[in-house]
Amino acid sequence: MSAGGSTKAVVAALIGNSLIAVAKFVAFFITGSASMLAEAIHSVADSGNQGLLLWGGKAAQKEADEEHQFGYGRERYFWSFVVALVLFTLGAGFATFEGISKILNPHEIENLPVALGVLGFAILVEGFSFKTAVVEARPLKGDLSWWQFIRRSRTPELPVVLLEDLGAMIGLAFAFSALLIAHFAEAPVWDGIGTLGIGILLFFIACTLIVEMRSLLIGEGAQPREMVKIRAAINGSDQVNHLIHLRTQHLGPEELLLGAKIEFDRGLSMQELAAAIDSVEVSIREVVPYANPIYIEPDFRREMSAMSDAQPEEN
Repeated sequence: MSAGGSTKAVVAALIGNSLIAVAKFVAFFITGSASMLAEAIHSVADSGNQGLLLWGGKAAQKEADEEHQFGYGRERYFWSFVVALVLFTLGAGFATFEGISKILNPHEIENLPVALGVLGFAILVEGFSFKTAVVEARPLKGDLSWWQFIRRSRTPELPVVLLEDLGAMIGLAFAFSALLIAHFAEAPVWDGIGTLGIGILLFFIACTLIVEMRSLLIGEGAQPREMVKIRAAINGSDQVNHLIHLRTQHLGPEELLLGAKIEFDRGLSMQELAAAIDSVEVSIREVVPYANPIYIEPDFRREMSAMSDAQPEEN
């Protein structure tokens, strides 16, 4: 769950997008292509987004204080949510507006080889950035599909970079194809159509990220496979009679708040009970090392309430 892989992927994306943005603006001024301008703005937005992700990672490292007693881990979730909003407004919004404008008022493309050369360069750089994100995400993905990883990941930066880079490569393919069609079909309206396609693509990517980052901000629990490990660790203790209920919530990608109500052996003394609780905490951290803080409340089952670890107790 280390943030190191996320940082490496974000830095690679930042460097790549910055270089691409400069090249695309140069190509836009030479060719006047709306698709190229939309792609340039897209790359500027992506570069700013990588900066926001790095800022969120730095802010999340601040020590807990009296006002934020569980620390600042959710800074990474907040800034990832801001990135999704920027992608929605600046990226998708501008490309959609520019695409509609150029469909209504098309104009000829100039210096096509320059535009295609820049797009080819951008595809190579985005491909390298995307490959870096894939390599860094693979250990966290495990046996999940890529879509499941994006939906379930508690590390926000990697899904953001993966979707941004994938969207960038598809958008570049749109722009490349639109310019070729516009030139050989002598129909400059296709430049606007390609631009509009980029805007629609960014809209769907931004909406996906907004939904996922909102869920992380509200507070997501441990993943199902981790919950299984935690329950097994608790129930595996000789002093535990029954796990009454278990609640978890991520305070950050590497911080998992855990609360459990457990029925211990009723014959334990106070000292033995304290030792049993410590032992359970050790067992939990053996299977989920980033479980911290852990709060365990000893209790006993009330037959009339038919409680289980899937149903919260009222008192």
